[in-house]
Amino acid sequence: MAELTDPAGIAALAAGLVAVIALILAAVVAVRLRRMRAAQQAVLGASGREDLVRHAAGLQEAFQALHDRVEEVAGRLETRMAAAEERIDGAIAYRALVRYDAYGELSGHQSASLALLDAERNGVVLSSITHRDTARLYCKQVVDGRGEHLLSPEEDEAVRRALARQRGSVVLED
Repeated sequence: MAELTDPAGIAALAAGLVAVIALILAAVVAVRLRRMRAAQQAVLGASGREDLVRHAAGLQEAFQALHDRVEEVAGRLETRMAAAEERIDGAIAYRALVRYDAYGELSGHQSASLALLDAERNGVVLSSITHRDTARLYCKQVVDGRGEHLLSPEEDEAVRRALARQRGSVVLED
């Protein structure tokens, strides 16, 4: 016991204590290093051979390539969308049907005028004038909501009703 109280014994105890603390710190650092390597391997993949900076540069290149691809696809979609909108604008957007008795014979409103117009209010008016023995079909062009030729009151009514309705709705009135 006397050996522990003399200066050499105290120095030996202090050295042993420092060694135990160093051993504990080395174990803590080893555990942390093992966790960091596991986390790094999750980021870098199974090989783990490339360093983190090189891996980050590779990710940046991949993101840039993905961004370029998305931009390319978006540009093609815009072109296709513009073409589709152009075609849709030429489709029938406004329509209305007016039925009437062209000869005043109380024959049940067998005659009809049908207005078919696009989004720019251009199109046609089809009129079917029906009598007991005959039926005639007339077609007149409409530009900007007005007939190129003089429209009958029924044809004019069909155009007016078509333009007064919301796009896509159908009007079937006598």
